[in-house]
Amino acid sequence: MIRMKLLAAAVAAMGAVAVQAAEVEVLHWWTAGGEAKSAAELKKMVEAKGHKWKDFAVAGGGGENAMTVLKSRVVSGSAPTAAQVKGPSIQEWGAEGVLANLDATAKAGNWDKLLPGVVANVMKYKGNYVAVPVNVHRVNWMWVNPEVFKKAGAEVPKTWADFPAAAEKIQKAGFIAVAHGGQPWQDFTVFESVVLGVGGAKFYEDALVKLDQKALTSPTMEKAFDTFRTVRKYVDKDAANRDWNLATALVINGKAAMQFMGDWAKGEFTAAGKVPGKDYLCLAAPGTQQAFTFNIDSFIVFQQKAADAGKAQADFATAVMSPEFQQVFNLNKGSIPVRTDVSMDKFDDCAKLSAKDFASTAKTGGLVPSIAHQMAVPASTTGAIQDVVTAFFNSNESSKDAVKKLAAAAKTK
Repeated sequence: MIRMKLLAAAVAAMGAVAVQAAEVEVLHWWTAGGEAKSAAELKKMVEAKGHKWKDFAVAGGGGENAMTVLKSRVVSGSAPTAAQVKGPSIQEWGAEGVLANLDATAKAGNWDKLLPGVVANVMKYKGNYVAVPVNVHRVNWMWVNPEVFKKAGAEVPKTWADFPAAAEKIQKAGFIAVAHGGQPWQDFTVFESVVLGVGGAKFYEDALVKLDQKALTSPTMEKAFDTFRTVRKYVDKDAANRDWNLATALVINGKAAMQFMGDWAKGEFTAAGKVPGKDYLCLAAPGTQQAFTFNIDSFIVFQQKAADAGKAQADFATAVMSPEFQQVFNLNKGSIPVRTDVSMDKFDDCAKLSAKDFASTAKTGGLVPSIAHQMAVPASTTGAIQDVVTAFFNSNESSKDAVKKLAAAAKTK
């Protein structure tokens, strides 16, 4: 009788393990619009593999709220199956020794060939895959209203040296030259495109990814700050605390000529019924035509106690990397697939240009991580550098003083 009870208990325990193993709990912040639709698609794909999706959505566009919740869950020993994180945070979680290994899944899916090396490296900790990438946002875009340029008799700037003459004509014609929102992250977004355009991809990487002190204090960085100040001159007086989408609306409505913002801005043009190449232009920021600053959403996977958790995580990661999900998610989000073999037939001209430049810069060395969007250096360092950039943007500080402060901020741990 005792043996029968023990056997029944063992069978019940095995059943509990099986249920737990089939549950895929996913922490993310895709709670609105196209992102929420995409999360629903991913749920369908995972459940089609026989697993139970447990949604762990935490609202808050940049994911700060989600990260706070995630830390408390991991500390309490109840980490979710997967969590949306990006950039250096993947390495930080890897160092905690709590992530699961996705090498077998990556090998079966041929990820090393499908992903550019610089992207694959971000997904690895000490050479092992611990994260799966979802998409690629290009940050170094310039969004242009061609009609405003035409009315002002100005040429769209191809380099930052061309920028002042064009901006001056636009301003004299009664338009806002640069639509901008005076928020630190927006200032930083413009700054990284200026550094990239003034110094090139190698200089950008040396200065803002490797944090090389020589590059940070160089005449080239001083020139970047000088150029950044010139951009500030052509931002309107009402820019303080303006949200990025309201700045985009100024370009859409013909009140401003251009905006320097990532490809999420395209969603605003699309929602307004505007057609790329006709109503607006999507161009690389001045001087950055041969470069690409990327911002990538991704999921890390956590070690789980359930015996078959690895199968569930492998199926989840495979679904994220599938051509079907890559297409549907990025059509909804305005970004492009991280896989280089996904058909772009259903995407618009801006996305097609982005995909073309993503592939070409991956080969030439022009593909670099966005520091403004937390892809390049740890969060504490990013914050310290951003503070220097915003302080400069809103003061009369000299470029010489700014590079000294930038170099000091780069040492922040």
